[in-house]
Amino acid sequence: MTTFDKREQGFEAKFAHDEELMFKAAARSNKLLGLWAAGQLGLSGDGAAAYATALVTDNLERQTIEEVVAKVSADLAGKGVSREQVAQKFQECLHQALAQLEAKA
Repeated sequence: MTTFDKREQGFEAKFAHDEELMFKAAARSNKLLGLWAAGQLGLSGDGAAAYATALVTDNLERQTIEEVVAKVSADLAGKGVSREQVAQKFQECLHQALAQLEAKA
């Protein structure tokens, strides 16, 4: 195996690791956002857990950040929570999720 091959494998491994980390971070941040939104909706216990889980699992591979924010914004529109507030909370949840994943590593 040449140095170039080893280097290529290293880049591929890093890419795979980074993709897995971002997938886990997105799923975790969606769950955290879902739990926060459930609280805003007055849900607790199993209802809150079901809402958060649905936010994570619905279209998991194809769901974008904008779609998640739009869905939660629509759900919270009647509660006086703006799209900007939801987007800000999503960013907080994403940072929290990344910190949790880094602490596990």
